[in-house]
Amino acid sequence: MKISVDPSQCYGSGDCVYRAPDVFTVADGFGSVIPGREDAGDAPEVREAVEGCPSQAITLGER
Repeated sequence: MKISVDPSQCYGSGDCVYRAPDVFTVADGFGSVIPGREDAGDAPEVREAVEGCPSQAITLGER
């Protein structure tokens, strides 16, 4: 599954980086997917980050 973060919804809590540091990073104060890791949506820690995102800015979609 493909991961994306909507910067207009993200408020930079960093929760995604805490839950899946090998997939997410903080850029300019907002969460983002590390380049090349967009297809890591099947990982359990990524699903946990999606479910735990306080601003619901992370989405999973088809590859």
